[in-house]
Amino acid sequence: MNLDMMAMQAFTGLSVFTILTLMALGLAIVFGLMGVINMAHGELMAMGAYTTYFTSLFFASYLPSLFGIYFLVGIVLAFFVTFIFGWALERGLIRFLYKRPLDTMLATWGLSLILQQLFRQFINAKEVEVTTVSWLKGAWQVTENVSLPLSRIFIIVLAVVTAAAVYAFLYRTRWGLRIRAVTQNRAMAGAAGINTERVDAFTFALGCGLAGIAGSSFTMLASTGPTTGQAYIVDTFIVVVFGGVESLLGTIASAFMIGQMQAWFEYSMSGSMARAGILLLVIVVLYFRPNGLFATKVRRA
Repeated sequence: MNLDMMAMQAFTGLSVFTILTLMALGLAIVFGLMGVINMAHGELMAMGAYTTYFTSLFFASYLPSLFGIYFLVGIVLAFFVTFIFGWALERGLIRFLYKRPLDTMLATWGLSLILQQLFRQFINAKEVEVTTVSWLKGAWQVTENVSLPLSRIFIIVLAVVTAAAVYAFLYRTRWGLRIRAVTQNRAMAGAAGINTERVDAFTFALGCGLAGIAGSSFTMLASTGPTTGQAYIVDTFIVVVFGGVESLLGTIASAFMIGQMQAWFEYSMSGSMARAGILLLVIVVLYFRPNGLFATKVRRA
């Protein structure tokens, strides 16, 4: 294998890494704080993708002169739409199912099926595509044989910026301090005056908002359909468990490793065999590190 081919495969792995990171960050925050297994996380990604799709239609119809910025607006709207939906979901359903992981998993799985049907019924049963803005078309010609699509470069930059923003929020703000306090010891955090229910609602909504950003980014890579999220939800759970549910940096590192493994395995074998190889490797690692490869020690009450 020559250097050009190696560079292209590494870049393909980075493209997979970006979506997995944006999806897994939200899931890791929710799972790490509340122990909630949100099976509808993939549908929230699809919701963010559809929000970006409708944003593109709105700009094309009513603001054609500003069409070049619709994608940036779509990212922001995707975050807020899924954030608000996540807040309502936590207040209306999830908060009644805490400490009941099986019930939570079944309830959110049922919700995912409902959302899929709503997407089919009221949006489109077929997959829809989003028009790429002019400044994201084309590719960066690195060498004669290596060209990197500008859209994928932008998504990689977006993932890095989002991960940095989440890290800064969790470790440099008072809300982040509250979230980390509740994660480490809920009873003591409540005794210190932190409104744990409000922290739960905000954190769940934040995780949903990050899934919305992932969905918005996904529109630059492929078309969006009612079952789009299901293609990523299993991989996202693997990333979270493999990295360690309480470790934000572990989640990012895990997404990078799995993204690269998927790109290289699919190059040398079929897609199904690549998936099986990754799962086997994850199982072996979890056998020796059951809490995840980068798990941190926390106290729980």
